[in-house]
Amino acid sequence: MSSSPSAPAGIRIGSAPDSWGVWFPDDPRQVPWRRFLDEVSAAGYEWIELGPYGYLPTDPARLADETARRGLSVSAGTVFTGLHHGPDVWARTWAHVADIAALTRAMGAGHLVVIPSFWRDDKTGEVLEDRTLTAGQWRHLTTQTERLAREVQDRYGLRIVVHPHADTHIDTEENVARFLDATDPGLVSLCLDTGHYAYCGGDSVKLIETYGERIGYLHLKQVDPEILAEVVAGEVPFGPAVARGVMCEPPGGVPALEPVLAAARRLDVDLFAIVEQDMYPCPPDRPFPIARRTRDYLRSCGAPRAGR
Repeated sequence: MSSSPSAPAGIRIGSAPDSWGVWFPDDPRQVPWRRFLDEVSAAGYEWIELGPYGYLPTDPARLADETARRGLSVSAGTVFTGLHHGPDVWARTWAHVADIAALTRAMGAGHLVVIPSFWRDDKTGEVLEDRTLTAGQWRHLTTQTERLAREVQDRYGLRIVVHPHADTHIDTEENVARFLDATDPGLVSLCLDTGHYAYCGGDSVKLIETYGERIGYLHLKQVDPEILAEVVAGEVPFGPAVARGVMCEPPGGVPALEPVLAAARRLDVDLFAIVEQDMYPCPPDRPFPIARRTRDYLRSCGAPRAGR
C-alpha cells in the first residue's frame, strides 16, 4: 500500500452497474436500478456509467433527477459493435449507438465506451466466427472505428474509448498494439480495463507507459490468477468464467491497482477510473459490501476521497 495517500490529480473514481451484477437491461436476477443507485451512492462513489441501455431510466429528465438527488453524475455510456464486418453493418451499428450517445450527452458525460463484438457466445461458448481477423477485417475494424469516432464527436460531442475485452478481437497485447498503431490518435482512445487486459495476458502498467497518449479512460478490475489459469486451460468462455469468480474483489487478484493508478497519475491528464467487477449472476446482497470495501481500498492506494 502507498505510504502517501495523496490523491492522484485528475483521476476520478466511480463504479458501474456491472459491479452490481448487471449485464442486461432487464433480468430478474439483477439488482433493481433504484437499489443500484442507492447503494452505489452509499458506498461512496459519485460517478457512474449508464450500464446496458434500458437498465437505468432512458428519459434524461427522470434520470437526471434520480442521479442528482443521490449525488451521482454519469461518466460514460457503453455500446457494442461489430465494426470488423465493414460498412454493411454501419446502419445497424448507428441505430444502436445513436440513442445511447444521445442519453450519454444529455447526462453531461463526455465518453462513449466501445466494446467489440465477441467471437464466441459469452454464455454457451458457441464459436460465432474465427477468433483471428483477416487483414481485410482489420482494415474494416480500424477505418469503421475512426468513422464512428468522427460521427459520435460531430453529432454528440463525445469521445469514444475502445475497450479491449476477453473473447473479442481486441484482447491481447499484440492485438491492442496493432489496433492502436492502425488508428488515428486524434480520434481513437482506449478504455483500459485492467482485469480484461490481465485476463488476456497483458500488463496494464506497461501499456500505460508505452501508449500513454492513447489512454482515455480506465476500468479498474482484478482477476483471480488461479481461476484464470483454469479458464485458459479449459478454454472456458467469458460468461461462465465470470460465474466461476474469475473477476475478484480487490486486492485479492491481479494486476495490483496501486501501480496502475501511479502510472496513470504520471500521465498528468484527467481520467475516469471506474470500478467494474464482473459478477453476473450474483446474490442481490453481495455487491454493496464489496463496493464499499473496494472504495476504501482505493483510498488506501491514493485514490481521491471525493469523485469530483
